[in-house]
Amino acid sequence: MAAKKATKGKRYSAEEKKSVVDFVNSHNEVNGRGGATAASKKFGVSQLTVGSWLKSSGGEVGDRRKRSTTAATAGRGSVLAELSKLDGVIAAKRKELDALEARFQKLKASL
Repeated sequence: MAAKKATKGKRYSAEEKKSVVDFVNSHNEVNGRGGATAASKKFGVSQLTVGSWLKSSGGEVGDRRKRSTTAATAGRGSVLAELSKLDGVIAAKRKELDALEARFQKLKASL
Protein backbone atom coordinates (compact mmCIF):
# COMPACT_ATOMS: atom_id res chain seq x y z
CA MET A 1 0.00 0.00 0.00
CA ALA A 2 1.12 3.51 -0.74
CA ALA A 3 1.37 5.82 2.23
CA LYS A 4 -0.89 8.85 2.11
CA LYS A 5 0.82 12.16 1.82
CA ALA A 6 -0.12 14.50 4.65
CA THR A 7 -1.44 17.79 3.32
CA LYS A 8 -2.15 21.00 5.08
CA GLY A 9 -4.96 23.35 4.23
CA LYS A 10 -4.37 26.79 2.82
CA ARG A 11 -3.43 29.37 5.41
CA TYR A 12 -5.09 32.77 5.14
CA SER A 13 -3.58 36.04 6.23
CA ALA A 14 -5.35 38.37 8.63
CA GLU A 15 -6.06 40.74 5.71
CA GLU A 16 -7.69 37.96 3.68
CA LYS A 17 -9.84 36.93 6.63
CA LYS A 18 -10.83 40.54 7.26
CA SER A 19 -11.83 41.06 3.63
CA VAL A 20 -14.04 37.94 3.74
CA VAL A 21 -15.64 39.01 7.03
CA ASP A 22 -16.18 42.54 5.71
CA PHE A 23 -17.76 41.11 2.56
CA VAL A 24 -20.13 38.94 4.62
CA ASN A 25 -21.13 41.85 6.87
CA SER A 26 -21.76 44.21 3.95
CA HIS A 27 -23.70 41.54 2.05
CA ASN A 28 -25.86 40.81 5.09
CA GLU A 29 -26.41 44.52 5.69
CA VAL A 30 -27.75 44.96 2.16
CA ASN A 31 -29.59 41.64 1.74
CA GLY A 32 -30.37 40.65 5.32
CA ARG A 33 -28.68 37.26 5.05
CA GLY A 34 -26.72 34.94 2.77
CA GLY A 35 -23.35 36.61 3.20
CA ALA A 36 -21.52 33.48 4.31
CA THR A 37 -22.79 31.53 1.32
CA ALA A 38 -21.89 34.32 -1.09
CA ALA A 39 -18.42 34.68 0.48
CA SER A 40 -17.87 30.94 0.30
CA LYS A 41 -18.61 30.97 -3.42
CA LYS A 42 -16.71 34.17 -4.16
CA PHE A 43 -13.53 33.44 -2.17
CA GLY A 44 -13.51 29.62 -2.40
CA VAL A 45 -13.59 29.20 1.38
CA SER A 46 -15.85 26.70 3.15
CA GLN A 47 -18.88 28.05 4.97
CA LEU A 48 -17.58 26.51 8.21
CA THR A 49 -14.38 28.50 7.85
CA VAL A 50 -16.31 31.70 7.11
CA GLY A 51 -18.49 31.05 10.14
CA SER A 52 -15.43 30.52 12.30
CA TRP A 53 -13.90 33.79 11.11
CA LEU A 54 -17.17 35.62 11.75
CA LYS A 55 -17.37 34.18 15.23
CA SER A 56 -13.81 35.15 16.08
CA SER A 57 -14.42 38.67 14.72
CA GLY A 58 -17.56 39.11 16.80
CA GLY A 59 -19.90 39.02 13.77
CA GLU A 60 -23.19 37.20 13.51
CA VAL A 61 -23.07 33.48 12.79
CA GLY A 62 -25.89 31.13 11.97
CA ASP A 63 -29.61 31.50 12.53
CA ARG A 64 -30.32 34.65 14.53
CA ARG A 65 -33.41 33.05 16.07
CA LYS A 66 -31.32 30.34 17.74
CA ARG A 67 -28.88 32.67 19.50
CA SER A 68 -29.89 33.86 22.95
CA THR A 69 -26.90 36.03 23.82
CA THR A 70 -26.44 38.52 21.03
CA ALA A 71 -25.89 42.23 20.98
CA ALA A 72 -29.53 42.61 19.98
CA THR A 73 -30.68 40.57 22.94
CA ALA A 74 -28.39 42.42 25.32
CA GLY A 75 -29.56 45.73 23.86
CA ARG A 76 -33.16 44.59 24.23
CA GLY A 77 -32.70 44.31 28.00
CA SER A 78 -31.55 47.91 28.30
CA VAL A 79 -34.40 49.06 26.06
CA LEU A 80 -36.90 47.21 28.24
CA ALA A 81 -35.40 48.79 31.36
CA GLU A 82 -35.68 52.26 29.81
CA LEU A 83 -39.27 51.56 28.72
CA SER A 84 -40.15 50.50 32.25
CA LYS A 85 -38.55 53.65 33.67
CA LEU A 86 -40.39 55.86 31.18
CA ASP A 87 -43.67 54.11 31.93
CA GLY A 88 -43.23 55.01 35.61
CA VAL A 89 -42.47 58.65 34.74
CA ILE A 90 -45.52 58.83 32.44
CA ALA A 91 -47.76 57.34 35.15
CA ALA A 92 -46.51 59.93 37.67
CA LYS A 93 -47.04 62.77 35.17
CA ARG A 94 -50.57 61.50 34.40
CA LYS A 95 -51.36 61.52 38.10
CA GLU A 96 -50.00 65.07 38.37
CA LEU A 97 -51.97 66.12 35.28
CA ASP A 98 -55.18 64.62 36.68
CA ALA A 99 -54.70 66.58 39.90
CA LEU A 100 -54.09 69.81 37.91
CA GLU A 101 -57.16 69.20 35.76
CA ALA A 102 -59.31 68.62 38.84
CA ARG A 103 -58.01 71.85 40.37
CA PHE A 104 -58.68 73.67 37.07
CA GLN A 105 -62.24 72.38 36.90
CA LYS A 106 -62.87 73.37 40.52
CA LEU A 107 -61.61 76.94 39.87
CA LYS A 108 -63.58 77.13 36.62
CA ALA A 109 -66.77 76.06 38.39
CA SER A 110 -66.29 78.78 41.01
CA LEU A 111 -66.58 81.51 38.31
